[in-house]
Amino acid sequence: MSAKKRILFIANEMSPYLELTEFSETVNKLAIKANDNGFEVRCIMPRFGTINERRHRLHEVVRLSGINVSVDNDDMPLQIKVASLPSARLQVYFLENEELFKRKHIFHDENDEWFDDNGLRTVFFAKGALETVKKFGWPPDIIHCSGWMTGLIPAYLKTVYKKEPVFAHSKVVYTVGQNTFKEKLGADFMKKALIHPSLKEKDLEVFKDATNTAMFRGGATFADAITFGAEKVDKKLVDEFSKVRGKKTLPFNEESDLTEYLQLYVDLAGK
Repeated sequence: MSAKKRILFIANEMSPYLELTEFSETVNKLAIKANDNGFEVRCIMPRFGTINERRHRLHEVVRLSGINVSVDNDDMPLQIKVASLPSARLQVYFLENEELFKRKHIFHDENDEWFDDNGLRTVFFAKGALETVKKFGWPPDIIHCSGWMTGLIPAYLKTVYKKEPVFAHSKVVYTVGQNTFKEKLGADFMKKALIHPSLKEKDLEVFKDATNTAMFRGGATFADAITFGAEKVDKKLVDEFSKVRGKKTLPFNEESDLTEYLQLYVDLAGK
């Protein structure tokens, strides 16, 4: 019997831990459905301060913690916590950094002001997630990224991390969702996003506007397959990515039982 195919979900929200859009529940259902259908599944998301450690039974994974993630020449510690997803035997790993994530609010403060370091937090999460997988030593066949915070991950996998043995056979699915913010990730976002000397600004040009739409566009541009995770997706993105030569796409289907996602994973993993 052939070994189980491995699928890694990387998301900035997942039910029941954080529910910002309806896709948080879809990530939960996808992880469970993939697990029930013979995939080996792991999930990664940020440990935002609103996620209750006691209620969700998070505990530190000492063997994985102690990574320092360097962004814009600044080394920042990364702790890894883990929980078992309720009603399923699969692990959700939480990336924690006290300075960046341990706040009472997610992306805006109590006065609804945009955090000016959301760009840094995004780059830290993207790089931290990939460094965590390297430390796992667990090569995923499929990496399914969802949420605008994961937009850089497909780009990094096709550039800086493409020669890493753990990602040698990984195919990337990216879900374009609904826009949830109108602000920008900062004038220095591109500088922070250049996480390796080999990476040049032109490589990440698709992200240069540093908007919600730019993050989705960048993720979709570098992914091997694209799905649409909401009814209200930026129309320009739907027009741009619905029929891209050489890329499988899944339109949004509110009535879906998610079987088409499993078929997409099987098709990609089989290549």
